Parts: sequence; structure tokens; C-alpha cells
Amino acid sequence: MTTRLTRHQSTGKQGNRTFSMVGRRRGSRATRGSQQPQQQRTGGPRKSLRVPALFAKEAGYESEVPHEKLTIAQAKRGTPAIRPVRVYADGIFDLFHSGHARALMQAKNLFPNTHLIVGVCSDELTHRYKGYTVMTESERYEALIHCRYVDEVVRDAPWTLSPDFLKKHKIDFVAHDDIPYTSAGSEDVYKHIKEAGMFVATQRTDGISTSDLITRIVRDYDLYVRRNLQRGYTASDLNVSFIREKKIRLQNQVDRMKETVKTVEEKSKHFVHSVEEKSQDLIHKWEEKSWEFISNFLESFGPGGAWHVIQEKSGRMLQALSPYASPVASPRGSPSSSPTRGRSPSPPSSPSSQSPRSPRSSATYPKGASAHPSTSLSSTSEGDDDEEKKHSVDKQ
Repeated sequence: MTTRLTRHQSTGKQGNRTFSMVGRRRGSRATRGSQQPQQQRTGGPRKSLRVPALFAKEAGYESEVPHEKLTIAQAKRGTPAIRPVRVYADGIFDLFHSGHARALMQAKNLFPNTHLIVGVCSDELTHRYKGYTVMTESERYEALIHCRYVDEVVRDAPWTLSPDFLKKHKIDFVAHDDIPYTSAGSEDVYKHIKEAGMFVATQRTDGISTSDLITRIVRDYDLYVRRNLQRGYTASDLNVSFIREKKIRLQNQVDRMKETVKTVEEKSKHFVHSVEEKSQDLIHKWEEKSWEFISNFLESFGPGGAWHVIQEKSGRMLQALSPYASPVASPRGSPSSSPTRGRSPSPPSSPSSQSPRSPRSSATYPKGASAHPSTSLSSTSEGDDDEEKKHSVDKQ
């Protein structure tokens, strides 16, 4: 050890720091190892919440420090760490609930340095003086040692606190609510504790108690029986007859069917609602599109619409596809002999359909000439041939 210290001292400050850290770690381990047996031996306060509280020894509390009586004023001012204020709180603690925990929290925080001792009465005493419990005494003991505010648990605690019990466990004060507790033929089992100046009052938590919890179970008995049957408990476990079991199971099936029908009904309502929303949306869109279609349809028949354009194009196509009119036989030099002026915009009509007042009826063609251009040309050519033949004969 001396050699190691000399080696670290020769390395300077870094060596001193390393040695001190190693020594501190080893010292902390040794301290924890020595404190744990001492805590188990003396029943001192818990230093950590990682372990449950301890059970009090039957021989009582043993301490090397003299245990002098304290007043409430001295306890509130604070005591040395080796001399905590030992506060005792007792009860049945059946169906351990938040009201129990809050009462123990108040008892734990009465003084700056408090060691909380909790006494739990046995099943025999409880059944004799108060009534039947739901939890067994072992279950109630286990519930208390795992409460974070509890430092020590006394099993099979007495119903009435005697001076010998207080002296045995070195109890400084007793914590309980201030309401007189009438039991075991006494108007208040804490009367002598109050007269001795050792009583410290805590507040009850309204709305929660063991009796209230049991009342809820009894009131909804059928509901909880059905619940446990669904969870796999048998009729014998629940002390239920065969007929009642079948009746409850049938009722469970009816309730499941009702729940299924209710679920289907809710889903159908949701589906119908969604369909209505979609149909309204479609109708709204259809109305918008219909108005747009009607407006486009009306615009197509307007002056600049598609129908007017189609009519113009069809008229031009008909005009382009119609044949030219034949030239009219007229005197030489007449303007009507021009082939361009003889084009007719429409096909020739029948003679019966022509009006007698038509300008083409008599004025265009000379008397004795054929109305058809091809006929007039052929007749003219024939006349010329006859004249040539007659002229040749005369020469002969």
C-alpha cells in the first residue's frame, strides 16, 4: 500500500487524483457492505428504494444510541441522523389503495428525520374486531413493505397499543386520523396516546376506502361474475350454481350480439353518411357540368359559333362541287357569249318549273333556237354543211 502510494505521488497530481478515486470507490463499496448488515440488524431507515422495507424483529428495536424521549417541538426542529424520530402508524390495510398511501406519506413527512413504522393487524384480530378481509395477512404485509414511505413493518400488531409495545419498538409518536376510533369496547383506542402527548393527526382521503371498494363489488356482483367467467374462471371458483352459470353465459352471448349489431349499425350509418356526401358532391359537379354544357351548346348556334362555321363550310363545298352552266347561243359580239358570265350558281331547272317572267325564257335565246347549247351548236353545223353541198352543186 505504501509502495503504491509512493508510485502515485511520484507521478504528480494525476496520480494523486487516480489514487483518491480508487480509494473512494473501494471505501464506498466497503461502506455499503457494512451498512446493509447494520440496517438489517438494527432496523434503521432505508437508504434506497431499490429494496423493500424490513420486518421488525420480535425482540424489538436495538440501538447503540440512547433513546431519549422527544417532544413534538424537538422533533420538528430536527434530530441527528443517528437518532431519527420513530413514528408508528397501524391499520388493517386491506385492498391497499391510495387513501392508505396518502396517510403513510403524511406520517413520513411529519418531521425532517422520520423513521416510519407500520403495524399490520393479523387476520384473527381483524376478523374478531372489524370483519372479514379480502386479502390475507401475508398479502397485506407484502403490500406494506413495498410502499415507498414505509421503513419498517410490524407483523401481528396489537389492536390496542400498550406501554410495553411502545417501549419495545422505541416509538416516539403515533400517527392516525383524529376521528375517534371506537372498537373493542373502547370509545377511542387512541385516547391514552392522545393524553400522553404522543399522538400526531393525519388527514383522511375522501372518496376512497376499503369499504367503498367492497361496496362497488357487491353492488355490481353480476357484472364481476360475468367478467371472471369470461376470463376463464369456473362456476365452482366463483361459487355459482350450474343453472346460474348457463344463464350468465347466455346473457354474455346476447350482450355480444347486441354489441355486434351496434357496431354494424354504426358502420352502416357511417357508410350511408359517406355515400350521401359523395352523392351530394356528384350532384353538385353534375350541375356545374350541365350548366357548362348548356352554355357551350347555346354558344355553338350563335353568330360566331361552330354551327355557323359548319354552315359556311358546307355552302362553300356545295358551291365547289356544283357543275358549270352551258354557254348561251347569242348574237356575235353579245356579252352573253362570254363563258364566265354563263356559269350558273345552281343546276338548271325543268321547263315546267320556270316562271314565264324569267329573263332567260325569251330574251337570251333567239326565235327558233334551241334552249340547250349543245342542240343549237349541232343545228348550226348541219346548216353549214347543207350550204356547202348546195354551193358545190351549183358550181358543177
